[in-house]
Amino acid sequence: MALSIATWNINSVRLRMPLVEHLLVNWQPDILCLQETKCPDDQFPSAPLKKLGYKYIEMHGQKGYHGVATISRLPLTELTDRRNYCGVGDARHLSVVFAIGGKTVRLHNFYVPAGGDEPDRTINPKFGHKLDFVDEMKLLHAEAEAGISSILVGDLNIAPLEHDVWSHKQLLKIVSHTPVETDGLTTVMTGGAWVDLMRQHTPPPEKLYTWWSYRAKDWAAVDRGRRLDHIWSSADLAAKLLRVDILREARGWERPSDHVPVIAHFEL
Repeated sequence: MALSIATWNINSVRLRMPLVEHLLVNWQPDILCLQETKCPDDQFPSAPLKKLGYKYIEMHGQKGYHGVATISRLPLTELTDRRNYCGVGDARHLSVVFAIGGKTVRLHNFYVPAGGDEPDRTINPKFGHKLDFVDEMKLLHAEAEAGISSILVGDLNIAPLEHDVWSHKQLLKIVSHTPVETDGLTTVMTGGAWVDLMRQHTPPPEKLYTWWSYRAKDWAAVDRGRRLDHIWSSADLAAKLLRVDILREARGWERPSDHVPVIAHFEL
């Protein structure tokens, strides 16, 4: 049985709803996880999504900032979790449970703090918040629940590997690729028995990017990207992975997000 799961930092779901609809119509993932929705739950645009067959929608939003939402054609159970990471009230996590192909799966949807511009927590509280958030993520384990497989997706705002950025040397002191961040995210993954699905079939040294800055006048020609968006899973699901698609063309759509959708395809 086929399963496809997409993740996308949409950078305002109401502003870019036509792009969301375009993705759902043309790529038809079974589940779409959005980040940076910037939308309170009571104002989330559910109606057009349900009209397209995505009847199951869970969200964790707030006004003007952050926010995550999981949109599904598959029924979602009542075991929904919205964790308050770092205890500051940000809407940055949502997990749901669904069943398919004889498996029960918990799907985590994350929006990790960007961390500001200065990689020093003594002068930049946003960077300290990011490091604390990642430390708290180390408590997650892909095999934490007996009989339940796991998938973790989202904008993790860290490019962990040398070939996840356009220039490893030039970005070592730039937030999203500093050693303290990359080491922290690697510990989350290895300590939690997570498999990096995007690198399973496309190992280094091949470059992989999911984000291109708005500041670049010609993002495609300059191609100074970073892999900030991720899809991980427990080992049993990793063995069922067919491929992962990075929809680079979405960066060139009208009024685009600076992130592009990533879609993992499984055969269960």
